[in-house]
Amino acid sequence: MKVYKAGVIGTGFVGRIHIETIRRLGNVVVEAVADMASAEMTAQEMNVPHYFSDYKEMIDKMNLDMVHICTPNNTHFEIAMYALDHGVNVLCEKPMTATVEEAKILAEKAASSGLIAALNYHNRFYPMNHHLRNIIRDGELGDIFSITGTYTQDWLLNITDYSWRLSVKESGKTRTVADIGSHWMDLVEFVSGQKITAVCADFSIIHPIRKKPKKQVLAFSTDQFAPEDYEDIPVKTEDCASVLFKFDNGAKGSAFFSQVIAGRSVAIDYTIGGYKKSAEWRSEVCNELVVGRKDSFCERSEKGPVTVHPDSRPIVAYPIGHLEGFPDAFKQCFKQVYGSIGNPDSPRDYADMQDGLHEMILCEKIFESDQKQQWVEINP
Repeated sequence: MKVYKAGVIGTGFVGRIHIETIRRLGNVVVEAVADMASAEMTAQEMNVPHYFSDYKEMIDKMNLDMVHICTPNNTHFEIAMYALDHGVNVLCEKPMTATVEEAKILAEKAASSGLIAALNYHNRFYPMNHHLRNIIRDGELGDIFSITGTYTQDWLLNITDYSWRLSVKESGKTRTVADIGSHWMDLVEFVSGQKITAVCADFSIIHPIRKKPKKQVLAFSTDQFAPEDYEDIPVKTEDCASVLFKFDNGAKGSAFFSQVIAGRSVAIDYTIGGYKKSAEWRSEVCNELVVGRKDSFCERSEKGPVTVHPDSRPIVAYPIGHLEGFPDAFKQCFKQVYGSIGNPDSPRDYADMQDGLHEMILCEKIFESDQKQQWVEINP
């Protein structure tokens, strides 16, 4: 089996998850990390042999097969373009870029490069999501007419909670929609097989002014400081977003996205309504799927090699009763991405740069809809 060499750019919360996940694949070695602030510390703590403060130097020197981009949104475009220009495959965190214009250029570059360029929309790889996608394709639910759900968190509830994601310069026009709403939209489009064609959105900001720590704080940190250790920062991006959707088969839907709902660390859910049956999935019980019937019992099925659709069995790693969750979804996504290097016939259920561009367009149109307070069409 070929062994691949990976470099991880960005060593915060998500970057460390990437390092751990890569090592679980068995045929990929984390050769180096790059980060302007904490590369050396991360390399020492996680036993990575090489570290760099400049990602370009890492790419130039390390002869890597893949770079994992785990940095703020406004850096994704430059890093991905540099890697592709130097013949290195790319696995990037979402959202793809900071602007649609950048996303279009990057998608064209990826298509012409002959390299793998993927987005880590890992929710596709929870086994029961993958299973539902296949039974919908088989017609078990009938034609789909309704897609609804939520993605809520609480990590930015307090006025002293702060992250680079609150900065328009680093995050882009939208925050909650781009950061977590894009995950929900990608997931329901993937599972249902339907594309969003129009949106109507309304945003709200619960803390127009936040207290930013004068010290560096990692995402999801619970650190507390004295009053003098904070500075007032105006907030221009949404804490909450309510969105109505139209889909290309005529289905209608709605979703609520928020990063300020107490008690919701990470809570994703959706309900898909079909003319024969419905289906409901929740991330907090991610190994279960509920299929609803009108005139009979509802079926609650558990993840397992013998309980999922045959085409979903390759992404089930453990027997029924052995839970698979967040890090396992990352692993299955990464496994497919690396498996497709040089193998055009391998499964490619992961999101590529065209999918990333589509999500960027959706985020822009949702922002436009909130600004205009009206329906906005998604142009092909």
